[in-house]
Amino acid sequence: MTDRPLPTKDRLILSAATLFRTRGYHGVGLADLLAYAKAPKGSLYHHFPNGKSDLAMAAATWASDEMLRLIAASFDGADTFKDGATTLCYKLAKLFDITGWDTCPIAATLFEGPDNEDFRAHANHIYEGWITEVHDHAARLGLSTEDAQAKSEHLFMLIQGGWTLARARRNSDVIRQMTDRL
Repeated sequence: MTDRPLPTKDRLILSAATLFRTRGYHGVGLADLLAYAKAPKGSLYHHFPNGKSDLAMAAATWASDEMLRLIAASFDGADTFKDGATTLCYKLAKLFDITGWDTCPIAATLFEGPDNEDFRAHANHIYEGWITEVHDHAARLGLSTEDAQAKSEHLFMLIQGGWTLARARRNSDVIRQMTDRL
């Protein structure tokens, strides 16, 4: 049985997520995206009428969906908020080690792109979605609404700052140790 190639639209999204994460929005040209995705020239505008900016939004959404799955998997079966947060941090550290990610794919795509209100609004929507996902797990694990909100926002800030420090130090242990700060 042979693996079927991904549809062109999916290849474009995955290629954009990878290239924007590694080179930043401005470091990637349309020819780079098409070549990396092995996509025909007209396919970008067929699937993304506004071109690179539409593709950036789709790539950020794809990356966010992956993060939401990681959050859910980390908190499923957790007995406490700290257990779930610790699992999430360990999974993120492993991802950091495996992929060598230098930056958050959302930040590299939406904040390093054009100064665009739609990009900033989409980034806010994505990050609020992550915070809400953690909040819902925190509430399920018995935290009050106020504590769940505070802890989910705090964890988000720790993850963003921890990831940056891990990049600077080239050491994923920073990410593993974040829950010591909760």
